[in-house]
Amino acid sequence: MRLSGADMKILITDGLEPEAISTLRKTHEVDVQEVDPKGLLDVVAGYHALIVRSRTIVSKAVLIHAPKLKVVGRAGVGVDNIDVAEATARKIAVVNAPTASTISVAELAVGHMISLFRHLPEADRSVKEGRWEKKKLEGRELFEKTLGLVGSGRIGAEVAKRAQAFGMRVIAYDPYLPAAVAETLGIRLVEKEAVFREADVVSVHAALTPETKGMVAAAEFARMKRGAILVNCARGEIVQEAALADALRSGKLSGAAVDVFDTEPPVGSPLLTAPNVVFTPHLGASTREAQARAGSIIAEQVLTVLAGRRPEFVVNPSVYG
Repeated sequence: MRLSGADMKILITDGLEPEAISTLRKTHEVDVQEVDPKGLLDVVAGYHALIVRSRTIVSKAVLIHAPKLKVVGRAGVGVDNIDVAEATARKIAVVNAPTASTISVAELAVGHMISLFRHLPEADRSVKEGRWEKKKLEGRELFEKTLGLVGSGRIGAEVAKRAQAFGMRVIAYDPYLPAAVAETLGIRLVEKEAVFREADVVSVHAALTPETKGMVAAAEFARMKRGAILVNCARGEIVQEAALADALRSGKLSGAAVDVFDTEPPVGSPLLTAPNVVFTPHLGASTREAQARAGSIIAEQVLTVLAGRRPEFVVNPSVYG
């Protein structure tokens, strides 16, 4: 028997924009509950759709307890908190909102570059503490420096545009970016080793996969120019934190900006005691505009699945044959 919209139930376990919730409620029953892992196991069985952000872990156990589930919606980009393989095995579509935070993350990455090159956190503290250290805080221009991108998808491309507006040269390592697209973007594609060897600023924008996990390690930092900086607004596990901390302590790198960590919050991370690091608490997507886009996109994707159609942003397309 085909279920009507009124028979379909949607569970939202993390915050979602009110407008998105209203859109979903026009055709479906919607419950908003912030539940812990045990609580999710207790309630998920009755729902046809589950919408989460990064806080909720959609494990194999959750999916086993959800026989009616047709779709898991991630109101954001990364799906590393969802057991996509298990969802695929159960013919459950996993959808996300990959375009929602593109601009916000790109702007944060460039903001971090400026912050490091101009010593903005130190300058702020200096003035507040009654010091006036103009010479000590002499910085550098982004103009005519080389930006090296590790990954140049949607976000990397937007970072490149902004860097070029500052007069930077842009190189990138991305084995999946067609040469013709790179040329259109004004990006010179190089091997991974060349990115670290040539760049004054390395900015990480790769997705977290088995291939990219830990790919920025001691060998990469050893190749970098003395005084270069690293920015990571992608995923913490791509960059080996201990190796980055060592590169900062040795003075090989003049600074790093870190928005993401292996474990969040980063209790006990070696980076917390390393010098010349600017931290943000995974703020890449934390803008009003990005959150609004994430809500509207994921609502549309979930409604499409529940209507029996293939969504635009399906993470596991094999569920559609």
